[in-house]
Amino acid sequence: MQTGSTALQMAAYVASYDYRAQEPAERYFDYARAVARLAGLLSERFGCAVKLYDQGDQGDVWEGLAEDIVSEYPGLVHIASVFDLVESRQIAFEPRLGEPNYRMLPSIRNNVFAYPEYRVALVRVPMLVHFGLGTEDLIFAADDEQLSACLQAIQQRRSEEPKMHVYTDAREGLQHCREPISQAIPREDVMMEEALKQQIFRSVDEFFGGDRTFFQQYQIPYKRGILLYGKPGNGKTTLVKSIAGSVEAPVSYWQITEYTNSESIREVFAAAVKQAPAILIIEDIDSMPDSCRSFFLNILDGATAKEGVFLIGTTNYPQKIDPALINRAGRFDRAYEVKLPDEAMRLDYLRRKGLPELAGEEQAIHAAERTEGFSLAQLNELYVSAALQKRYEDRIDLEQLVLGLRNDLDKGNKRNWLSGSDWGGPSNRIGFQ
Repeated sequence: MQTGSTALQMAAYVASYDYRAQEPAERYFDYARAVARLAGLLSERFGCAVKLYDQGDQGDVWEGLAEDIVSEYPGLVHIASVFDLVESRQIAFEPRLGEPNYRMLPSIRNNVFAYPEYRVALVRVPMLVHFGLGTEDLIFAADDEQLSACLQAIQQRRSEEPKMHVYTDAREGLQHCREPISQAIPREDVMMEEALKQQIFRSVDEFFGGDRTFFQQYQIPYKRGILLYGKPGNGKTTLVKSIAGSVEAPVSYWQITEYTNSESIREVFAAAVKQAPAILIIEDIDSMPDSCRSFFLNILDGATAKEGVFLIGTTNYPQKIDPALINRAGRFDRAYEVKLPDEAMRLDYLRRKGLPELAGEEQAIHAAERTEGFSLAQLNELYVSAALQKRYEDRIDLEQLVLGLRNDLDKGNKRNWLSGSDWGGPSNRIGFQ
């Protein structure tokens, strides 16, 4: 990212405060004066008149700007700051294992950024409001064609980065960020019934096939929805990560909470359709508040609400799912149960983790036999416990470890936890009853 030219250094700030004149704060933040000065500054920079554009629903443009600032995209130029008494720099923290890393970058607010190649500028102008400072987002451009080309270029750069759109409903409203997709999980590493796995991946691959011939030939609407259900720890999330990492398409992840409402539902689906063809993952769909379930169902029924969207819903509690979600065509097309692993799959999993190298093949086989009812997550805990016991005690007692995990599993199933007798005290139960 470049800084403004020497000729523009005199315009380091669009508006400065003169304390000697005792200028009122309202005049200092005068909107019309700020816009007029910005337009003049940009016209001088671009060598032509500029127009103001109503951005409509273009929040992703500002997210793209934020990413260009962080990546120091060379086609982005910082021309000036807007007000001299408002912060124009930000502290960016990028965590690294054992090494905190701080970077100082221009803030989006109170700065004038331009894409000179397209003669387009974006300015988030601070504005005085009743409770402090708000902002007004302004987009300037020389003409429609160059603005369109600039927006497309921003979107193209974002689509080339393997990042996931993450949406979370919070008290303050829908929160959105983009996060790197964690380490890709090869499809062969997804542990589940082979026939079911092939069926799911075939459906995904067919949807994101380049020419969509299948959908056109058989006049099938270009939208699909699958629901994954089953007990926690059996690989639903692993399957979803593998799908997200192996398909060349934008991926959005949406965490349903008690704050989910009709507005956030509309926003998430609108964003997914805008990125289509794309994947939308809805985690814990059973948590959808009763107050907006009807609206959610109406969105799913909409003629274009899911056009180009492959919808994946997950739940650990299928009994809580509204039957209307899966009993009507066009909402979720198929529901797949991700079951507990059988003995063969348990042994395969323990082998892949490396238990035979720790305790021997015979012990691994015995562990697979003794862990009926265990989830993949619990089998992973068995492996971790064995590795820790080997590290600190120089021995492995798999029978003891399996019994310990089995005891915890049984307590959870019976909803009995931390009885007094477990601690050598009286038998009065505490916690779950």
